[in-house]
Amino acid sequence: MRLLHTMIRVKNLEESLKFYCDLLGMKLLRQKDYPGGEFTLAFVGYGDESDHSVIELTYNWGVGEYEMGDAFGHIAIGVADIYKTCDGIKAQGGKVSREPGPMKHGTTVIAFVEDPNGYKVELIEMKTQGNKTEKEAAAAAN
Repeated sequence: MRLLHTMIRVKNLEESLKFYCDLLGMKLLRQKDYPGGEFTLAFVGYGDESDHSVIELTYNWGVGEYEMGDAFGHIAIGVADIYKTCDGIKAQGGKVSREPGPMKHGTTVIAFVEDPNGYKVELIEMKTQGNKTEKEAAAAAN
């Protein structure tokens, strides 16, 4: 067994695709309209669905608002340089709702951004080579 995808409902498909593809660097893997059901599905991710988990963006035609509720938490994405990633997102008009820094009660460096629908996406700086970030490991190698 493996995780295939996570589905989220979006109020504007084009804005959501811009966020996930342009700001977060995912690729639009496939998109299909379902006229009989009046909805469109778009699948985005960092690799082919055959070996990567992806996000399914569901756009219900004519629905412009959803209640977020309090059960859903966030989507998490690992990044090499969290500060550079957040700077790039802000430069392109994206919303960083929690600036990069250590998580509460821990040392992992995280940040949060919000997509156009208000969904939270946690960015987690990935560590390599003996708990150093990729940036620290590259500096130590030079």
